Amino acid sequence: MITSGSVAEAPAAEQSLHGQAPEKIQRSLFGEILDWMLAPLLLLWPMSIAITYLVAKSIANQPFDRALEDNVLVLSQQVKEVDGKVVAQMSNPARDILRADDLDNIYFQIKSIHGELVDGDRDLPMPAEEEKSVAGNIVFRNDHLRGVDIRVAYGYIDLNKTHALGTPNNNDHLVLIQVAETLEKRALLANEIIKGVILPQFIILPIALALVWFALSRGLSPLAELQQRIRARKPDDLSPIDSRQVPEEITPLVRSLNDMLERLSQTISIQKRFIADAAHQMKTPLAGMRMQSELALRQTDQEEIHRSLLQLSKSSEAATRLINQLLALARAENQSPATKALELIDLADLARSTVQDWIQVSFANNIDLGIEQNDEAIQIFGNPLMLRELLSNLIDNAIRYTPKGHSVTVRTSLNNEQALAFLEVEDNGPGIPASERGHIFERFYRILGSNVQGSGLGLSIVREIAQQHDARIEITDNPRNQDPRFPGSLFRISFKMNPYDSVMDDLA
Repeated sequence: MITSGSVAEAPAAEQSLHGQAPEKIQRSLFGEILDWMLAPLLLLWPMSIAITYLVAKSIANQPFDRALEDNVLVLSQQVKEVDGKVVAQMSNPARDILRADDLDNIYFQIKSIHGELVDGDRDLPMPAEEEKSVAGNIVFRNDHLRGVDIRVAYGYIDLNKTHALGTPNNNDHLVLIQVAETLEKRALLANEIIKGVILPQFIILPIALALVWFALSRGLSPLAELQQRIRARKPDDLSPIDSRQVPEEITPLVRSLNDMLERLSQTISIQKRFIADAAHQMKTPLAGMRMQSELALRQTDQEEIHRSLLQLSKSSEAATRLINQLLALARAENQSPATKALELIDLADLARSTVQDWIQVSFANNIDLGIEQNDEAIQIFGNPLMLRELLSNLIDNAIRYTPKGHSVTVRTSLNNEQALAFLEVEDNGPGIPASERGHIFERFYRILGSNVQGSGLGLSIVREIAQQHDARIEITDNPRNQDPRFPGSLFRISFKMNPYDSVMDDLA
């Protein structure tokens, strides 16, 4: 038997089996705001009822306490001292009026200071020692009588005074007067007040909820309108969204979207230009390959066929190199955050192993390829695959432009004072004019008059990888050049020993 709970849990269990995190459920902004508005309202409502009940009880107590106080004053006027004995001169009608009540039971008691009952209910409890008041004051307390809650008003009078509630001169002439009543009428009045306050709230609360719902729907309508405007756009429409038609709170979001659209537009433009340039550059070797193959098909002389096939091989080699460099440039420009992670590497070891990969090419071109470095290790943070690609393009560029019989030197060094590591590639070629040094890193850029075959992408790859490593590129004439006809060039790449220090400085 499969329950609904097991069915709901099946997708999450399947994802966990495949090692995927369960999909996070999207939360509604409308529901989130509604929850934060209604939760306090629904929590405060019972508190409001409780506070209203306490206030209602306090309001209900005031008139009844005043009535009890008046009864104490009336009784105090009926107490006299005759022949040294305290008596209460109360008529039967006065007793009936005192006790006449439809709901509450009223009790009274008159006692001398010595505890002798003068009149009233004998079992009415006496005030505690700490509750005794000064003669002349009427005090209220809550007490119990025969298992029922009662409200008691009491006070002491001095029979030697003209006024009933005077300041005592002699404690022997003090008399305690208490009047008490049950709480039925008070509770009834408090309940009536509560009903008068709470019942309208039961009508107001649904109205308030409906108004909150309407206000939220109205307040969030600009988001829905913005969503419709974005969905109505054409797929190729990357123009900025008009932020004047949205509320002030949504303006930062629209600005962020516009920034993203601008970056996306630039990226697409770069990709389109790259594809157009690549297609244009591929036309030449492909056209050459087609022409040489057609020429070979028409030849009957074996020597001519061999010459055509040799040209076809060179054209295919040029096309292969162009494709590889296009792939290298695309890989360098589209590094993901995972592949951009830098690791600690030895720059000297990387340079040495890369130079060894180009020894055979240098022999084939009659170029003396060498490396100069100290014995000390040069530790930098970098991507070894990308740095090897960078150095390979610099060496390839140097070998192509260096005449036969000359030399190319790769050099690594360290500057501890500036915390910099240097990677240099020095050649004895025709050199690069100062006016051209700002353009040679552009894609497919070739210096006029240079008859060297190449794709024009190698130095673009070098610049892209150097930028990813926060490295600086400098180009100068070869300071060690021996032939004035060939001033040569020196490419210097400066790496920071610890690029994370500069990041922390920027954050500080």
